[in-house]
Amino acid sequence: MTPIPQPTAAQDQIVLSHVEKRFGNGTVALRDMSLTIREGEFVSFLGPSGCGKSTALRMIAGLLEPSGGAITVDGRAPGSNEGEVSFVFQDATLMPWATVFDNVLLPLKLRGMKRAEARARVEEALEMVGLTKFARSYPRELSGGMKMRVSIARAMVTKPRLLLMDEPFAALDEMTRFKLNNDVLELWRRQGLTVIFVTHSVFESVYLSSRVVVMGSRPGRVVHDLPMPEGERDEHYRTTARYAETCRTVTEALEGTMDHVDLNH
Repeated sequence: MTPIPQPTAAQDQIVLSHVEKRFGNGTVALRDMSLTIREGEFVSFLGPSGCGKSTALRMIAGLLEPSGGAITVDGRAPGSNEGEVSFVFQDATLMPWATVFDNVLLPLKLRGMKRAEARARVEEALEMVGLTKFARSYPRELSGGMKMRVSIARAMVTKPRLLLMDEPFAALDEMTRFKLNNDVLELWRRQGLTVIFVTHSVFESVYLSSRVVVMGSRPGRVVHDLPMPEGERDEHYRTTARYAETCRTVTEALEGTMDHVDLNH
């Protein structure tokens, strides 16, 4: 069982202030998005397709520049926190010609760390995700869920403080998704991470998060910021009245985003 703590005196780690993102074709992906995320929180971005969830995540990572407003991560510009921020994409994006070990090694290799020096770090990351026995395997020999575990291990090998996850389990079957949800919660708890998780699933967001940020579309911004109940997360929790009621509340908030469409963007 994984407890969901509620940070009390935690510091503000990520601050978005009136952020806007306008692409070259004139599309406004985000407008006036303001949000503060504290150290140690697990925050899910939930919203309809095209509401800018992934765009916001990429700006926090420093992969995209905001067109207006400001974003800080630990008081600095996004992208200047090398090694402290890791990103897990929807696709595992593994190198097919490289072993599991070498795929996980990649971020350390790019930093100039020698293989022998990095070995213990890679082995530790593989142990975290239960893939120690597959270090010499190739991606083609792995299931979809195992490939995603490799991707998570690669993200964790740098020992980040902030883990950004962009719909990492969307293409997986339900049982694999449930198992990986539990794995990520355990990593979050054990490693003391801050996690921002993009998902289309109300059920996944309620199960994982300490907060669910519901975004409205056209253009994207925060419409609801919902704290999730404290307590244990396990298979039993999925069958409780409390979980069902929380899912209903979040579903209603999500449905309500259509009432906040800005037609003048």
